[in-house]
Amino acid sequence: MEKLEINTKSRVELIDITDRIEKIVKKSGIDNGIVLVYTKHTTTALIINENECGLIQDIIDTLNKLVPTNVNYRHNVVDDNADAHIRAVLLGNSLVIPLVNSSLALGTWQRIFLVELDGPRSRTIYVKVIPG
Repeated sequence: MEKLEINTKSRVELIDITDRIEKIVKKSGIDNGIVLVYTKHTTTALIINENECGLIQDIIDTLNKLVPTNVNYRHNVVDDNADAHIRAVLLGNSLVIPLVNSSLALGTWQRIFLVELDGPRSRTIYVKVIPG
């Protein structure tokens, strides 16, 4: 199991972590199997999508519309970040990616993103390469 430490810069942002995951895969020496990527934080998520600046902003805008920040959520009396928790539930906290011939089996435009929903913070992502 490998760890990625990522310092985020904004309250909500998408950070492309594909290259970092690929380095871990190469280091593992495993040719075929699966790669598990997991965030241990309840206000982050992991997604696979295209790294295009317009799309990234569209995703952020849509999250803001679906789960606005200025709502009287009950959890806000504790941390004032209920929107971040709800967004994380909608997106998910883990990914499983096939590993084929030492490469992540991603589509042409697919990239792996950490989605920060309550930053800026220091975040830890776990990556496990499993032979198979």
